[in-house]
Parts: sequence; structure tokens; C-alpha cells
Amino acid sequence: MRVDLRAYWHGIILIGAPGAGKGTQAVLLSKALGVIHISSGDLFRENISGGTPLGKLAKSYIDRGDLVPDDVTIGMVKDRLSQPDCAAGFILDGFPRTVPQADALAEVLESLNKRVTVAPYIRVRDTMLLERLTHRWTCRGCGAVFGAMSLPPRDGCKQDVCDGELYRRPDDNPETQRKRIEVYLKNTAPLIDYYRSKGLLEEISGEHTVEHVHRLMMDAIRKSVGLG
Repeated sequence: MRVDLRAYWHGIILIGAPGAGKGTQAVLLSKALGVIHISSGDLFRENISGGTPLGKLAKSYIDRGDLVPDDVTIGMVKDRLSQPDCAAGFILDGFPRTVPQADALAEVLESLNKRVTVAPYIRVRDTMLLERLTHRWTCRGCGAVFGAMSLPPRDGCKQDVCDGELYRRPDDNPETQRKRIEVYLKNTAPLIDYYRSKGLLEEISGEHTVEHVHRLMMDAIRKSVGLG
């Protein structure tokens, strides 16, 4: 008998360096669990393109070349988590990025009577991260990202119904991506200890096939709610 995990948990925080596969695993988990996947990148794009007050404020910082303050980002996250489609649970991908953001998120969740049930950390060696990041392709249509081992036919994306053109991002080069990994290690890696101290962290090796990592993720979620 299939167990509906939504009866046992509220939310998942995905942690991992650029290239670890957070976005791919978030999509798979969203489909498997029937809950909303919230990507920080999508959240910014939706607010800016939709002209929301927070989107306009974020754009004013971005246009000046400044970092968007945490309170603006937190405001977007709170608005999104307040929507009815998040009632059954949520998967956060790309947020929080720092310990102060994690503290702010905890306050937001408490105000919404929600909580984080598990924080899977997808662990991948730096050398493999760099290899993945410098050999990936992105779809112009839906934004799906493909590694060298998961490329669809070159005539288009073929992600669900999308057949958008595949292209290489200008920043997908060794120097830029090495810097991204360094920034992650400095700012985001402390989240590993943060969620470990709260008993929420589940370490998962991301150095397997997409399907195998997904199975490990599902096992970790079941374990976190006492069903593993």
C-alpha cells in the first residue's frame, strides 16, 4: 500500500552546491509527492515579470548592480508559502542560501504554522561539480538544464511538451563556475551544520544516476517521518 507522505511532513529544504542536481531532484520529488516546488530563481523572475511590489523593489537593486536584501527575498518566499497550493507541503530549491536567511525562514514558517521536516544535502565532489557545470546545456523555452549524460535529442529540449532550443550559457566556463563553487562553500555550506544541529539534515550522495539519487531522496524523506 502506498503511503501518502504529505500526511507526515510540511516542507523540504534542498541543500547542495551548484551542479549538485538540486533542481532536477526538486522536480522529481514534486511529482512523486504531489507538492509544490519553489525555486528561488523562478520566484524572482515571476515577481519581476509580474510587476509585484516586491518584484519592483528587487529589480531596483538588481538594476543598480546591488544584492537584493534578505528582507525582500524573505517577503517573496512568505507570499509564496502563504498561497493555497502550499498547504499540502513545499520543496524549497535555492533558498535559504545563508544561516541568517535560514533563521528568517524559520520565523516565517512559524508565523504560517508550517515547518521544515527534512533538509537533504546532496553531496558531490568539487571536481565532479566543475565537470558538470562546464558541460551542461540549457533550454531557451522552459529553462530545463541538461548534463552531458542526460542530453535530449539535439533538435530540441523534449522536456514534457517543450521543444525549445538548447544552448550553452556564457557563464558555463571553468573560471566562472569555480568561483560559484567557492562562493557556495563560503556562504551556503554552513547551512549543513545549521540543519544538522536541528536534526533535520540527511546526507545523500549525488554522484549516481538521476534515478538512483531520487530513490535515495525518497528513502531519506521516509526516514525523516519515521517510515524508513
